[in-house]
Amino acid sequence: MVVRMGMKRLCATAAVLLLAVLRIGAQEKALAPTPPMGWNSWDSYGLTVNEAQFRANMVVMAAQLKEFGWQYVVVDEGWYLENPENASIPQALRYTINAQGQYEPAPNRFPTSEFGGGFKPLSDAVHKNGLKFGIHIIRGIPKKTVLANTRIGSIHVRASFAADTTDVCPWNPDNYGVKANAAGQAWYDGLMKQYASWGVDYIKVDCIASHPYKGAEIAMIHKAIVKSGRAMVLSLSPGPTALENAAEVGKNAQLWRISDDVWDYWEKPEGKTFPQSVKGQFPVIASWAKYAHTGNWPDADMLPIGMLVPTPGEGKPRASRLTDDEQRTMITLWAMARSPLFVGGNLTQMDDSMKSLLTNPGVIEVDQHSMGGHMQGRDGDVVAWVAVSKDRDKNYLALFNLGDVPVHVDKTFAEYGLIDRTEYKVRDLWMRKELGTLNAVTEDLPPHGSVMLSLHQ
Repeated sequence: MVVRMGMKRLCATAAVLLLAVLRIGAQEKALAPTPPMGWNSWDSYGLTVNEAQFRANMVVMAAQLKEFGWQYVVVDEGWYLENPENASIPQALRYTINAQGQYEPAPNRFPTSEFGGGFKPLSDAVHKNGLKFGIHIIRGIPKKTVLANTRIGSIHVRASFAADTTDVCPWNPDNYGVKANAAGQAWYDGLMKQYASWGVDYIKVDCIASHPYKGAEIAMIHKAIVKSGRAMVLSLSPGPTALENAAEVGKNAQLWRISDDVWDYWEKPEGKTFPQSVKGQFPVIASWAKYAHTGNWPDADMLPIGMLVPTPGEGKPRASRLTDDEQRTMITLWAMARSPLFVGGNLTQMDDSMKSLLTNPGVIEVDQHSMGGHMQGRDGDVVAWVAVSKDRDKNYLALFNLGDVPVHVDKTFAEYGLIDRTEYKVRDLWMRKELGTLNAVTEDLPPHGSVMLSLHQ
């Protein structure tokens, strides 16, 4: 009798474990099979985004961009601050924190959170529009929670056991780091359970991929997401993530930033180390291209196009400084490398030019479904990238002029390593125009300009 009961328990345990493994496998299989596409609030509103602004951008995405594959809308940093306009005076900041020591949306900025639902009402609205909902967090545990020594998690330990008070994000005052112990895991388990209950689909964790790199915390967050039972994409920020950490971040996250923040500069302003420029991304993106595959997407950062908030000290919101050619070049490079595509500009002020950049089916197809994209070579100021379609019935060729003067290109496709055949049926993806059957590319590339061709076999 005892043996029989023991066997029943073992069988039941095995069944539970099998179900857990199947659930986890199904969850991870569902995460980011193609590079995520969406909108993030940071470039448009910085710390100050509110619910009305977020919803207005959500409506535009659902009405005008969703059909082209854009699906994530993300509330970026500081949604728990009641007075984000005081960010330059950290001691004056007011935080919204629940009884478990977890941040909640500030109800004066996100009024549907006022009655204890957190972001669930906003997430429900996003899902009703056929989109997916994302949030930004800073790694770690709130300083306020540690000061109160709040009980955390199902193991009922105090916050002081989870917090590393010697570890503070160098550019954000909100949190302490989390120790790689049972208490630290309990903290992240509770946090991801909270976000799962809100219906979150995408979590951007900041101050973790570099400045400094926090491998143990990344692993704890990944584990907590899996335990939550909800499929939530994990994005790591900021860069540059080190190439030697590629395997580890790929095991635990779906996206990771490969550079510092990219703003609307073709070249980095003289004397500045920050931010990253579009031209500066070329060697960085090339070095990460081989790591892009299903469920793993090196992230070249947001697209700073449209109307943007200024970088510090530059006054009122303004249009992107990038020229039309530079914007096309940026999106072409991101697409050839299969980077995630997140628009930074204010969608409520999207004009026809911006919309045409974001709704080109051919360009989006390259980003979402091409294979083997890589830098093929460089000839002076002209950089060449090649890729192939998922059905292998098309090649893609992109040429970029990184120089400040026009360049004439006249080369056979064979000179770019495309030797499947002598001639191809050629389509200019940005012009949406068939160019005929050709054996060479002949183009006049303007300064900072590019061409993106589809070559049919």
